[in-house]
Amino acid sequence: MLHVDLLLLDLVIVLAAARLLGAVARWLGQPPVIGEIVAGILLGPTLLGPLIGDQLFGAEMRPPLQALANVGLVLFMFVVGLELDQKLVRGKGRIAVTVALGSTVVPFVLGCVLALGIAGDHVGGDRTLPFVLFMGAAMSATAFPVLARILTDRGMQRIALGGLSLAAAAVIDVLAWTVLAVVVGIAGAGDAEGQWKVLLTVPYALVMFLAVRPLLARLVPAYEKAGRLTPSLLSLVLIGLIGSAWATEWMHVHFIFGAFVFGAVMPREGAERLNHEILERLEQLAVLLLLPMFFVVAGLNVNLRALDLSSLGTLAAILAVAVGGKLLGSYAAARAQRLPDRQSWAMAVLLNTRGLTEIVILTVGLQKGVLDDELYSLMVVMALVTTAMTGPLLRRIYPDRRVARDIAEAERAALGVAAAHRVLTVVPGSPAEQAPLVDLASALARATSPSEVVLAHLRPYPQGRLEVGSGLSSELAELAETLHDLEGLAGTVRAHGPEVRVVSRFSGDVAAELPELVTGAQPDLVVLPADVSGYVGIRDGVACRVVTVCPAAASGLQDSPARTTAASPGSSDPAARTSAAGPIAVHHGSGGDAAAHVALTLALLQDRPLVVVGGGRASALAQRLARLGVAAASGAVPAGALVVAPDAGTAVDGAHLLVRAEQDADPVDWAAAVSALRAPVPHP
Repeated sequence: MLHVDLLLLDLVIVLAAARLLGAVARWLGQPPVIGEIVAGILLGPTLLGPLIGDQLFGAEMRPPLQALANVGLVLFMFVVGLELDQKLVRGKGRIAVTVALGSTVVPFVLGCVLALGIAGDHVGGDRTLPFVLFMGAAMSATAFPVLARILTDRGMQRIALGGLSLAAAAVIDVLAWTVLAVVVGIAGAGDAEGQWKVLLTVPYALVMFLAVRPLLARLVPAYEKAGRLTPSLLSLVLIGLIGSAWATEWMHVHFIFGAFVFGAVMPREGAERLNHEILERLEQLAVLLLLPMFFVVAGLNVNLRALDLSSLGTLAAILAVAVGGKLLGSYAAARAQRLPDRQSWAMAVLLNTRGLTEIVILTVGLQKGVLDDELYSLMVVMALVTTAMTGPLLRRIYPDRRVARDIAEAERAALGVAAAHRVLTVVPGSPAEQAPLVDLASALARATSPSEVVLAHLRPYPQGRLEVGSGLSSELAELAETLHDLEGLAGTVRAHGPEVRVVSRFSGDVAAELPELVTGAQPDLVVLPADVSGYVGIRDGVACRVVTVCPAAASGLQDSPARTTAASPGSSDPAARTSAAGPIAVHHGSGGDAAAHVALTLALLQDRPLVVVGGGRASALAQRLARLGVAAASGAVPAGALVVAPDAGTAVDGAHLLVRAEQDADPVDWAAAVSALRAPVPHP
């Protein structure tokens, strides 16, 4: 007999626990679904045990709670189908499909192999096939709604990586639901009735897309005529939704497919306002009341007390297959499509998110008898772990500052603004003496198009009191001469292609103001001497790549690509010791690829040989560049070479340039770098 008072008390407890632990999960940077599932686990036999748990959530209470949860699941799957942007796949095409296949096939195959190994402990002989296929489908799932929420919370839906991940997840969703439909059909086709009903799935899909979709399109003019979502229109939608869910359940295919398909066939063109109002009405009921009920009820079926040491071994195998299969399959497919290394790993981490979708799939498996209680509990733990690890891993692989940079680039692209690669050069002292420094900046700027060079020059106010007359005229004349020299340097840079801006003014405190000027310019590369005022503040204040010119090694800069100096081998001038044909040497090692990239840029633009100095990594890089047609070799530093070294906190004897990599630097794609440097640079 159903005790209504106990049912209402259960609802109060479930909703309060779901909201509380959902808020805690959000505070910890996790999706609320994790807190809701944990709430169900804590309310179940794992924590409360049989004494209290059976009193509150006993056998007679589970059916009505499950019924409410199933209604919430119908509404939720309809929302998922309705919010599924079909343009995502069309917009990203080949890359999204390739990544989705890699992210699905690898964990599916590994999941099937694992299922064959543990099938004897969990299912009977006639259930082996659906069990194996089900485990493969469960391992390959990706939670599209949770993924979308994670991307939205970080603003990543506005960048290429976010759009590509959503597109791949949409394809994975379709593949996972298709496989699950097959599994459920096989599992439910135990008698003749079940077998022939499953065959109605194809006619059902044709009717939905060819007949029901055009009928639903008539809702749009009716909505526009009424000017709002009337109760009659919403009732028609709900009747169709529940009828579609009933049809697939009657066909021995789970009701979630009917709800999802009905959402997918809802009109899109011109129906934005209609769909928004439908979502607004249904999401409040589904997300606030019924959907948390579903996840808590799912957690009630988890009993971690029943697990023993052998279960921990199975859990470890499940996690290894689920995480390893997803990460490796997604990463390999993304790299095969030539996505950068960092973006490939970030996409793999995102597609490893399971959350909502996984719990739905596992609940279907439990209801259809494909999973036993022990394996269901282990798989729920796997879903929690893979969802919880997404946020921290993503922040480590793709930090917030990297996301902000990508968002800014996406906004500029949307406005049709080509972002120039900005190289800022700090010009100290007398500009007339800094031609080699500016030439170096010009060469590094020409490696990227479009590019811009900013010449920053601050000079201290004159000491003492300025007097009207000769004193003031002298300072103004000096400033005019400085500007003239800077414009002369700027003209040399413009002759080679890049745009130039000159920033020159008096300063009361050069060491304090110069770092602010450099940081405010938001450069992509900074070139400066090591002895400039405020050097430490500049170096530590910018997130971009920094090229430091060592004070005792100015001789190597006289042969910069824009200004070469012919000198006899026996010249006594230290500024002419390195001939234009001399090599460029780079110390390649712990500092990453930045120093080698700068050296490669100078070597190719000036047509000079490159010598890579270091251990095994240096030799491997030299061989790789040589295969790309670069005059590169490994060995000791040749005499008279321009020496480039990573700025890794330890001094390198004889280095002319020290290069600090930008924050969150990507490994250099050497083939692309060589190709870009050899491409003709457009001149204005």
